Amino acid sequence: MNKDIKYFGIDISHLFFDVTDSDGNYYQFKNNLTGFKKFVKLLDLKSHCVMEATGYYHYQLAYYLQEKGFKLSVENPLSVKRFIQMKLSKIKTDKSDSKLICEYAKQVKLKLWKGNSKHQLECLQMTRTLSAYTKQSTMLKNKLHGEAVLGTPSKSVVRSLKRSLKHVEKEIKTIEEDLLILVKEVHNDVLTRLKSIPGIGPKTSLMLVVLTDGFERFTSGSELCSYAGLTPTIRQSGSSVKGRSRISKIGNQKLRNLLFMCSFNACKYNKACRDLYQRIVAKGKSKKLALIAVCNKLLKQVFAIAKSGLIYDGNYKSTFVKN
Repeated sequence: MNKDIKYFGIDISHLFFDVTDSDGNYYQFKNNLTGFKKFVKLLDLKSHCVMEATGYYHYQLAYYLQEKGFKLSVENPLSVKRFIQMKLSKIKTDKSDSKLICEYAKQVKLKLWKGNSKHQLECLQMTRTLSAYTKQSTMLKNKLHGEAVLGTPSKSVVRSLKRSLKHVEKEIKTIEEDLLILVKEVHNDVLTRLKSIPGIGPKTSLMLVVLTDGFERFTSGSELCSYAGLTPTIRQSGSSVKGRSRISKIGNQKLRNLLFMCSFNACKYNKACRDLYQRIVAKGKSKKLALIAVCNKLLKQVFAIAKSGLIYDGNYKSTFVKN
């Protein structure tokens, strides 16, 4: 802990946010512009604000603080939760949470929050909307199937479901087209090169670019794999407890799920991934474990292509060739 820094632990909800500082002082403000202006009067250049990533509620305050030039860290809620559990606290209130977040800030190494550009924010909004529409589409298709199984489905119900499905699919197509145009404005080169990797299609390459913000925040393939939650965790204690290694799953779930779906095609068409999969299965390991290893391999290929300015070439020794 840096003694010259004054930490402010922030527990934020829909209507209010609670604050406890390093000196133990407690405050509560409205979660709106008026509350933000009152809060920053407490801050100076030595202040460091710390909050959890709480869905959508923390965004407005986080961007406001960033715009005003104050130090800010937005922490993984799981990390904060584990810290609170270690404290064995029996009291669960917004006031107590802000106090524990402040204690957490004093004892861990914090990373400054960078936020996203307006371009990236719009891309992510489109992605979330696509996800919601895709779920609706699946639900409507399942409902249509269920009605057909009855044998004598209501014509009125079927017509209604088909109209809804047609509308949702039209919206999906429109947003996908708008998203592609938006991404091409900034990341067209990376987008084009990613499609050269066997197992990575146009939609997948688009989502990879969006979910990683064009890979600009990552310095290595391993760092990117960690962000996706694909790095293994080792469970071992003494000489008796030796648990099976598993992926951490502490990371971007959408990116992890996307790669897992890609791993099936990669095992067919991507030689490096196919060879890796076959080696692991030949050793008697599970197919799921092999697919996770393929996800890891595939993501490192993606990172190498994105950062090198090269395109994929399966016949070339290093698997890449100048674009």
